[in-house]
Amino acid sequence: MKLLYIFLCCWLTAGICAQNSNLSGGLIYEGEPYIVINPQNSQHLVVAWMGFQFGQKVVIRTTTSFDGGATWSPISNLPHIASTNSSADPSVRIDNLGNVYVCYIDYDNESFLNGAIVVAKSTDGGLTWGVPIEAINISQCPNQLCVDRPWMVVDNSGTSSDGTIYVTSMNAGQPSLVTPPYHPYLSVSTDQGASFSSPRFLDTLNFQAGSIIDKPMPTPAVGADGRFLAVYPSYELSQSVFAQAFLASSSDLGITLNHQLVAQSAQGFSENSTKKGPLLVASKVNAAHYAYVTLAEINGDLDVFVTETLDAGMTWGTLQRVNDDPVGNGVLQDLVWADFNEQDDLVVCWRDRRNGGGGFSADSDIYSAVKFADSLQFSENFAVTDVTVTHDPMLENSGNDFMSVVFSNDTIHSVWGDVRNNVINIFYNKMSVHNPVLNISTIASTEWYDIPIYPNPSSNFINVDDEFIEGRYQLYTSNGKLVKQGRIVNTRIEISELQAGSYRMILSVGSKVQSFCVVKKD
Repeated sequence: MKLLYIFLCCWLTAGICAQNSNLSGGLIYEGEPYIVINPQNSQHLVVAWMGFQFGQKVVIRTTTSFDGGATWSPISNLPHIASTNSSADPSVRIDNLGNVYVCYIDYDNESFLNGAIVVAKSTDGGLTWGVPIEAINISQCPNQLCVDRPWMVVDNSGTSSDGTIYVTSMNAGQPSLVTPPYHPYLSVSTDQGASFSSPRFLDTLNFQAGSIIDKPMPTPAVGADGRFLAVYPSYELSQSVFAQAFLASSSDLGITLNHQLVAQSAQGFSENSTKKGPLLVASKVNAAHYAYVTLAEINGDLDVFVTETLDAGMTWGTLQRVNDDPVGNGVLQDLVWADFNEQDDLVVCWRDRRNGGGGFSADSDIYSAVKFADSLQFSENFAVTDVTVTHDPMLENSGNDFMSVVFSNDTIHSVWGDVRNNVINIFYNKMSVHNPVLNISTIASTEWYDIPIYPNPSSNFINVDDEFIEGRYQLYTSNGKLVKQGRIVNTRIEISELQAGSYRMILSVGSKVQSFCVVKKD
């Protein structure tokens, strides 16, 4: 009976222990969230997203946390260049000095008479923002509208190029206004966002994006040695009969570029609605280690794959499947994101439909998996969302093309657009990779007979197995706030002083780490 009681306790409180937080709370629309963590302070987080504002169309909004995601600042709205403009596509970064930068499009979204990619800077952690500075203006690329889907990265390598800001973009999908061939673009700032270079092409002869892929989106990163990196797609029959992905790299602030093949494929996508954008991420500690996350239908349905390089892009490994639902089951995945932590571990997140069925319109969760630096395989998948979200056609529209995740030590922070409130809001979750979210699907495969804690629920104390003596314990609230920690001197851990509620307990001794859902009762 005790084992069954523990099972039911953790099942009933699973969602509480991994509760998702609504950061935005808007009533109309919010989408395309982006989260960043301060490289010098893991408690400092900033999130940016698109939100509808009455009388202002769509604006970029931000919120900041200085306590690791436990609490968030009031929402700030970024200004438009012109009052009739709309904004889109935010990305946000923090440099080693603590300056926060948010990059976004501000443009006439009806006639495209004006538009620019702008970068705003904050010197108070993201609470207030300076005047946006233009990085790329549509006047700098006639007949190209080269201001779509900007991504921004900042060099935090600690090398001589530290603090350099790179902004990449592509031409907008407006066939009546844009003339092929199509190109990915790059603009650079070496003065902390005060000014930017004129945009240049990332592609070049023999490594052209071509005239078939009308929006060749680049995905940028900066290596641990300060090297600029960007992968972009290509389909140019004069180069290859296959669709290809090329890596452009630079060790001189983007002045000269080298190019290498990352991958090529004869496959396309059978489901046009999926959010298919790939992602390049670079290790924070290994200058030769990059990972490219993408989608492919190798097994008949859309799966998440990763290919890695350990020699700075000279060679790339075979594609490794990340989602662990049954192969070829007709369930498709999309909306990928990833990050490395300071130990060279890699986390990958995506939108997953294994609990909803086949097709893009199936109900979905956000799932994740980790590949530790000393492992050849990804971990068992675990859910980030605490509910399976019913599909809504809102998710099929533009403005829902990505989620975002950052990885620091053993903790992942993730944000995504969610329709559980019958409107798209921005949700946030924080979890330890050693404590995957408990939900119905993971409970089914958990060996509950090995749980070394009791009683649970409890009013006064928790007993742990004696194998953890001389180890350490941590207790977190449902929103990730650390409320108690210490060394385990005997098998009893006092919890009488805690408020009634659900907590996450992490026990560690040596290399052994286990986590549990603990309920404190009155």
